[in-house]
Amino acid sequence: MTVTPFRIEVPDEVLDDLRVRLRWTRFADGSGAKAWEAGADPAYLRELVAYWADGFDYRARESELNNLAHYRGQGLHFVRIAGVGPAPMPILLCHGWPSSFLEMLPLAARLSDPAGHGGDPADAFDVVIPSMPGFLYSDLPKEPLTRAAMARMLHALMTDELGYERYAAFGGDIGGTAIQWLSTLYPQEVAGIHLIHPPFPASFDEPPMSGEEQAFVDAEAAYDESDGGYSAIMGTRPDTIAAALIDSPVGLAAWIIDKYRDWSDCHGDVESRFDHDTLLTILTLYWATGSIGRSFRQYYDWKHNIPRQPITVPTAVTLSHEPSMAGVPRSIAERACTDLRHWTEPGRGGHFLALEEPDLIWNELTTFLRPLRNDPDSRPPR
Repeated sequence: MTVTPFRIEVPDEVLDDLRVRLRWTRFADGSGAKAWEAGADPAYLRELVAYWADGFDYRARESELNNLAHYRGQGLHFVRIAGVGPAPMPILLCHGWPSSFLEMLPLAARLSDPAGHGGDPADAFDVVIPSMPGFLYSDLPKEPLTRAAMARMLHALMTDELGYERYAAFGGDIGGTAIQWLSTLYPQEVAGIHLIHPPFPASFDEPPMSGEEQAFVDAEAAYDESDGGYSAIMGTRPDTIAAALIDSPVGLAAWIIDKYRDWSDCHGDVESRFDHDTLLTILTLYWATGSIGRSFRQYYDWKHNIPRQPITVPTAVTLSHEPSMAGVPRSIAERACTDLRHWTEPGRGGHFLALEEPDLIWNELTTFLRPLRNDPDSRPPR
């Protein structure tokens, strides 16, 4: 094993430099008639930056994070939390963009110690939360950052490094698509996957799309017309925007928080879901690691992805309540999965569902995975 303990330790000089930059920020004027109409609201940024520079206690948050067991292995940073129960089931929790391992911590507390949160200790999990490849303290692979490349790194961590013979996985966005590849590359070792964004098939050709499916695909394309600017630039000119964001903490904040507001189930009030300290801990770690450009790599390398085979392991979907998921029919997931066992549409919690609604996801995961614990019959045939 090459797993080594790790601590988050941002140097004082990095934090001092950050505060200087924040205090000397030049703010743009708003373009739209309404706040947030044209992107991150300058008035909100002014207020957030003032607190970031002179009110936010990063060291207190860093100390809290270092109470957890951090490691590095297979080029990945990860948190590992042992389950408190008679036979914890291993589970991998994978975040998306523009997120981090912090998204999964409230959920992990419930999964690892269900009795401490009013649950049954028999439902305990051994939890592994990686920083996805290229994010924060995790490396990029030498090959293009495809979903399959991510899956290979994650599986090597779980099996070669941590010694798990069989495990479950949960995720959304990038993390969700990576664990879809985990399930197709390693179906004997992956007990089941739980997603907040349903899997799509490699093709809609056979059978032809239904009217409901076509309506969703058309609606998603229309939504991308208003929301897809970030993706277009990160997929075509990532180094250009990274040069601006790695040098300006307020630019970094605007780029990221715009998505926390748009994609969460916050009804336009980002802090109804995420308080200042949570947002600023995420932003400070992106800033201190200089990883924003690396987090774009999976967009730029998208062209290297190949079609994924159908998912044969037990699959669950708890549908995220965000604009891009509105009206997605279950039949699309059924095209991609041969064993879709669980589908719910709770109508709350968005792109960062594990952070927004940890109790909801805890209950959904526990319900789905309970019958799959130590169940050899759930494995697909070789």
